[in-house]
Amino acid sequence: MPVLRSGVRRGRAAVKKQRREPLDKVLIGEEEGIATRTRRRRAAAAAAAVPKTNEQRKQVVDENVAVPAKEEEQKSLDEAVRVGEGEAAAGGAEREEVGEKQMDDYGSGGRSNDKGNAGEDEGSTAPIPEKVQVGGSPMYKVDRKLGKGGFGQVYVGRRVSAVNMNERTGSGAVEVALKFEHRSSKGCNYGPPYEWQVYNTLGGSHGVPRVHYKGKQGEYYVMVMDMLGPSLWDVWNNNSHSMSTEMVACIAIEAISILEKMHSRGYVHGDVKPENFLLGPPGTPDEKKLFLVDLGLATRWRDNTTGLHVDYDQRPDVFRGTVRYASVHAHLGRTGSRRDDLESLAYTLIFLLRGRLPWQGYQGENKGFLVCKKKMGTSPESLCCFCPLPFKEFVEHVVNLKFDEDPNYAKYISLFDGIVGPNPDIRPINTEGAQKLIGHKRGRLAMEEEDDEQPKKKIRMGMPATQWISVYNARRPMKQSCCNETLQASPPLNVKGGGGDSYTCAVCESAYPPTLYLLYHYNVADTRLSQHIEKGNEDGLYISSVASSQNLWALIMDAGTGFTAQVYELSPYFLHKEWIMEQWEKNYYISAIAGATNGSSLVVMSKGTQFVQQSYKVSDSFPFKWINKKWREGFYVTAMATAGSRWGVVMSRGAGFSDQVVELDFLYPSEGIHKRWDYGYRITATAATWDQAAFVLSVPRRKPADETQETLRTSSFPSVHVKEKWAKNLYIASICYGRTVS
Repeated sequence: MPVLRSGVRRGRAAVKKQRREPLDKVLIGEEEGIATRTRRRRAAAAAAAVPKTNEQRKQVVDENVAVPAKEEEQKSLDEAVRVGEGEAAAGGAEREEVGEKQMDDYGSGGRSNDKGNAGEDEGSTAPIPEKVQVGGSPMYKVDRKLGKGGFGQVYVGRRVSAVNMNERTGSGAVEVALKFEHRSSKGCNYGPPYEWQVYNTLGGSHGVPRVHYKGKQGEYYVMVMDMLGPSLWDVWNNNSHSMSTEMVACIAIEAISILEKMHSRGYVHGDVKPENFLLGPPGTPDEKKLFLVDLGLATRWRDNTTGLHVDYDQRPDVFRGTVRYASVHAHLGRTGSRRDDLESLAYTLIFLLRGRLPWQGYQGENKGFLVCKKKMGTSPESLCCFCPLPFKEFVEHVVNLKFDEDPNYAKYISLFDGIVGPNPDIRPINTEGAQKLIGHKRGRLAMEEEDDEQPKKKIRMGMPATQWISVYNARRPMKQSCCNETLQASPPLNVKGGGGDSYTCAVCESAYPPTLYLLYHYNVADTRLSQHIEKGNEDGLYISSVASSQNLWALIMDAGTGFTAQVYELSPYFLHKEWIMEQWEKNYYISAIAGATNGSSLVVMSKGTQFVQQSYKVSDSFPFKWINKKWREGFYVTAMATAGSRWGVVMSRGAGFSDQVVELDFLYPSEGIHKRWDYGYRITATAATWDQAAFVLSVPRRKPADETQETLRTSSFPSVHVKEKWAKNLYIASICYGRTVS
C-alpha cells in the first residue's frame, strides 16, 4: 500500500553550519576504497601551487589503493571509535577489500560487560582505596567486590565504628554498597558522574535505591548507597535456570510500576535487564521488594525545560544498552524513549520464563547486526510460544509503541492479574508499589477498554518483503512516458517519432506532446541499455535515477536535470574505481548509481551538476561512521546503491543541502520518515539490500514551492501507480529495490 505524505509541514530542521574549506584541484585518493575529486575552478595563483601531472596528483600504493595526499585526512580516518562501532568495507576497482565493521562487538547478552558504550580499563586506573569517607559519611572499610557496571565498580563497605551493629538499612547501616567511578571514565569525563544527576532526581523513589552520601576521594568519585540483595539473574541462575510463572508475572507487575514512576520523572533507564533488577537485603522487610539499579545509561525522554517529548533522531553508529535485551530501536541508534525500556523488560521476562531468547548464541564481528535482524524477524507468537497468553499480549503491545506514544501502564499490569495469586501477602515478589501507583487507574482503565477494541496497526511485526520503493516529488505539470522492456517482442526504440505533433510509445502506442520531460524504462537487460539511453539523450533527456531488480535495470530520464553532458558505464565491478577517476579528470561527477545482485553496477556521471568535490565508499555494511565524518567536512550524500549485501555511497560538496539525516532499518522505516517530514526533511537518496533499507533525507537550501513528497512500495515496478501520480503533479524522483515490510 502506498505511504502518502502531502503538504509537508514546515517544521524547523536543525541546520548545520557548513564549514567552508579551500577547494583544491588535486585528485585525492582516500584509504578504504574511497576516492575524492575536486573541480578545477581555482584562479591561476591557486593553481600554481598544485601539481601539474597525473603522476603528481595521485600517490598510489600497489595498483588499487589511493593513499591520502594530506596528513590531516589520514588522521581523521584513524580517529577513536566508540565501543560497538565500526565498519566493514570492500571497494574500488578489482573489489578492493578493506576491514570495516558496523554496529558490531557489543558482546553477548547477559552480563554487565556487554554494554555497548561502556567499559573502564581497570588496569589503567588507580587502585581502589582501602577506606572511604566522602560527603560527611562515616568511615567505611572497602570489602569484597560485588560487581562491575557500565562505568564503575561496586564494593561492600563496612562501617568502621558502628553505633548500632544491627542496623541494616539507611544512612547508619553497618554495610553499604560503595560505587566507585574513576574520574577519567566516560561517565565522569573529569567531573562528577552523570549518574549522580539522575540519582538526585530519582534516588529513593519507588524501586530506586537511596544514595546517602557522595563525593570524591583520590582518583575516584564514590556513591554510598543502600546494600541490596541478589539480582534476578542470580535468583534465576541459582534456581537451575528457571523461575515459576507466578514469580515472573509478579516481576512484570512490579517492574512496570517502577518504570512508570521513573518515566513520570522524565527519565528512561536505558539498560533494563535481569542483572539490574535487585531484591532487597535478605532477612529484612524489603527482601521481597524489587529495585532497579545502574542509572549510568539513563536519559531524559522529556525536556526538563519545556516539558515536551525530546525530538526523534537516529544515529546508526550509536548503541546504548545490552545486546541481548536492548530494543530494536536501540540497536538502530534511535533516540531512547519509554517504549525502549518496556521492550527490554519484555525480553527480560521471556528470558526468565523460558531460560533463553532466540537470538542468543550469535558470535563474530557482525553479532550486533545478526541479533537485531533476528529480533525484527521474531514474531510475538514465536517468541512466546511456550508462555501464557499475557506475556505474548504484553510483547505485542510494547514492540508496536510509537516513539512518543504514552504507554498504558495500567493495562499492561492488568494483563498479568490472572496469573498472580489473589493474596498479595504471599506473592513471591512484593507488588505493593504497583498496587499503590496503578490501583487508582483501574476504574478508568475499565471504561477505556471499550474504546480500545479496535486492533492497533502493527508498526514493526509485519511480513518481510522485497519490493520496489519509489519516491515522488511535486513539480510543475509535465509529461512522463514509460516502457516495460519485457513486453517487447522485437527491439524497437521506446519513443519514436518526435519533432512533430507528438511522441508515440513503441510498446503501448500512447501519444505524448512533442515536449517530453520525463521517461522511464524498466526490466531492461544489459544489452539494451545503450539503445534506450542514446535515444533519450537525442531527445534532450538525461538519466536522473537508476535501479536494479533481478539483474535487470530501471532508468528514469528527465529533461529537468540541468545536466549538459553525461557518460555511463556498465561494469562487472560494484563501482569501477579506475573509470570513475578517469571521468573525474574530465570534470564529470557521479549523479546516479545502481548495483545488481550479480555484483555488477551502472554508474552515471554528468556535467552541469552543482557539485564541487566528490567522494565515494563501498562497504559490506552501511557506512554511517564514514558518512558522519564526511558530513563534518561539508559533504552530503548525493547517490546511494547496493549490490547484493554491499553498499555504495557517494557524497559531494556543493550539493545544495543545509542538513541531512539517515533512516536505516531492517524494514521500511515509516515512522522515522514521517517524523523527518514533519521536521522539514525530504528524501533525496534511497537504497536497499535483502536485509535493510536506507533513506537519506535532506533540508534543501532553496525551499521548493511545493514540499509535497510521497513514497510507494509495490511488489512490481509501479508503472500503473506512476500514472496515477501524474494527476497530482507528482513525478518519480528516485527508486530502489530491496527489503520492506508488507
